[in-house]
Amino acid sequence: MEKEQEEINDSTFEVAQKKSKELEADISVHPAKYRVLTGDRPTGNLHIGHYFGSLKNRVEIQNRGVETYIVIADYQVLTDREAFDKIADFVYELTLDYLACGLDPENHKTYIFPHSYIPELNQLLLPFLTLVSSAELNRNPTIKEEISASGQKVINAGMHVYPVHQAADILFCKSNIVPVGKDQLPHIEQTRIIARRFNTKYHVPVFPEPFGLLSETPLILGLDGNQKMSKSRHNSIAIKSTADETQRMIKTAKTDSERFITYDPENRPEVANLLRLCALCLGTPPEQIAAEIGDAGARKLKEMTTDALNGYFAPVRERRMQLENDRTYIRDVLKRGIEHARTVAEQTLKEVRRAMNMELW
Repeated sequence: MEKEQEEINDSTFEVAQKKSKELEADISVHPAKYRVLTGDRPTGNLHIGHYFGSLKNRVEIQNRGVETYIVIADYQVLTDREAFDKIADFVYELTLDYLACGLDPENHKTYIFPHSYIPELNQLLLPFLTLVSSAELNRNPTIKEEISASGQKVINAGMHVYPVHQAADILFCKSNIVPVGKDQLPHIEQTRIIARRFNTKYHVPVFPEPFGLLSETPLILGLDGNQKMSKSRHNSIAIKSTADETQRMIKTAKTDSERFITYDPENRPEVANLLRLCALCLGTPPEQIAAEIGDAGARKLKEMTTDALNGYFAPVRERRMQLENDRTYIRDVLKRGIEHARTVAEQTLKEVRRAMNMELW
């Protein structure tokens, strides 16, 4: 086990990027070879960082014909939060965000479902836990960061086994690609190790070894300009925000004292972040936008960014408002996603029992 854990520490971002680009090219040619698992925790509405960092990419993958599973990880909310009174409401909110942004269970093989409704999935957690050591879990850098960010004095066991739970999410449907950011790569490596160890220990190739599919979008900073956009840091713009709300929030965005606008991510990260958001919406290089603004200053930059965001997300927000009035449809989308996910999970669990010689009939 220790030797394999070294693979996590030694694997480089450059190697992951190369593999991701190879996968992107092959997906366009052979979409039927792939199955995606991705998702979010229901802790609030998704924001524009989520959209450009992962949601947009999920929709593009779906539209290329890849079977797509979206797990709403409601159980995982319990690992670092005391509040649970709004989990069900947030499951609906996430589903609204997904559908409004283009995830389409009607016309594609796309399945949206909450984690807690797939008991067969969670049965994978026990055998998977026997395949990893406590030391491995304690060394996971992503978990260390999440524990630090949570601010908890007492860390529950659920937080420590989070990577194993995520491996069960990924492997129950035999996903072979997982859209992730750089910070989530340790989870993917841990999942690959669990899949490999299971297949080796029980001499049956039940699980594929999935790879991370990295987004080309750089990290989206929050409106404070110095850390990742996050709901918990209160520095984000929700996808569902109105045009007026977006304008008010952009006005509060941090810039700097230099009037002449340039795109310099290293020395002017706050200004660069707004230019990047504007560029993502307009499809124009941030350097070109900076040149257009020139000495018009931060006020002009914020005006352009506001207009770009509101123009880009207008159809998304309109679609979301329409769906908000049809709760029956949202419930139907979730029910169909649950039904399909359970069917897949039941089949995988049968294969796991058979491999472990636990099948009785």
